[in-house]
Amino acid sequence: MTDRVAAVIVAAGRGHRAGGEVPKQYREIAGEPVIRPTLNAFLGHPQIAAVQAVIHRDDTEAFQAATAGLKNLLAPAWGGATRQDSVRAGLEALRAATPDLVLIHDAARPFLSAALITRAIDAARQHRAAVPAIAIADTVKKVDEHDLITETLDRNRLRTVQTPQAFAYDLIVESHRRAAAAGRDDFTDDAALAEWAGHRVRVFAGEPGNVKLTTNDDFVRAETLRMTELADVRTGSGFDVHAFGDGDHVMLGGVRIAHTRGVTGHSDADVALHALVDAILGALAEGDIGQHFPPSDPQWRGAPSDKFLAFACERVRARGGLIAHLDVTIVCEAPRVSPHRDAIRARIADIANVPVGRVAIKATTSEKMGFTGRGEGLVAMATATIRLPWSAA
Repeated sequence: MTDRVAAVIVAAGRGHRAGGEVPKQYREIAGEPVIRPTLNAFLGHPQIAAVQAVIHRDDTEAFQAATAGLKNLLAPAWGGATRQDSVRAGLEALRAATPDLVLIHDAARPFLSAALITRAIDAARQHRAAVPAIAIADTVKKVDEHDLITETLDRNRLRTVQTPQAFAYDLIVESHRRAAAAGRDDFTDDAALAEWAGHRVRVFAGEPGNVKLTTNDDFVRAETLRMTELADVRTGSGFDVHAFGDGDHVMLGGVRIAHTRGVTGHSDADVALHALVDAILGALAEGDIGQHFPPSDPQWRGAPSDKFLAFACERVRARGGLIAHLDVTIVCEAPRVSPHRDAIRARIADIANVPVGRVAIKATTSEKMGFTGRGEGLVAMATATIRLPWSAA
């Protein structure tokens, strides 16, 4: 029987040492809130069945904006006065998900790899309580209150500890309940709490890149690192046109808009999404929509175009990249696009799994000229900007 694995992402802190006007988990690195790639790392891992974020009540809107479009994320739990309180709240919220194992991770560690998550799961399965750790390279001194060295510690027996910390669910939730009942709220990590509860905790290999963003200098270094990793900036363009036909609505940007006529063409004939798909595929140099979804294939007849856009966006992420911006211009005399602009932006952001602030929708007419001016059809032009690692070129 396969263990059911869940993750608690602790994001209720205020992050004062990082500076800035917003908590550090909502500050952006390379155009993304810190919490977003953290959550994506767990949501995208094949062995993770449930992801539970724990947030501050005052951050509800920030959390919703940062996680727009993320799939299969549980409703957030409310954090407490301490990290320990917040973790316990997350663990209790997971009861309905019935996990066997749980990983507890700091939202401000966005650079963890899928391999680290896999090691954490394996360690929890084997040892029931385990944490990722890094060997210390520097010599470590113990000092007194006068800053005088009193002892040189054996660095071979010292480790710095990271997250995700990995546990059998019943072990760690019961340990948290015992600590709360005893009035102990001073544990700085879950390993220390488990040790206090009488459990043996193993270490497994952490990652040097799995850094916790704490100060403003950390953010500066992380931004530089991330931009260096994604230095291959690409732009692609897309164009699509469809004729009007019989019907009572058109699909634009994934939104059904009532109209006196329908649209003929490939799948559901959504010119906005088709143009965006070609723009993204163009930036990747991976052909066009017709190559991946041939109109001659009957399985795509009448299909929703959101499948095509989701595919193109996944191709970006499969190459280690991110979508920086999506821009669409729609040309038609009717229907009027402006009343639906916000809905279209939100829908595209949801499909593409990007913040809505990275989607632009514009609309214009052709001043009664040409086939669009005569009301024979409509046109969409799109531009997609993506960032890829140089190694993906």
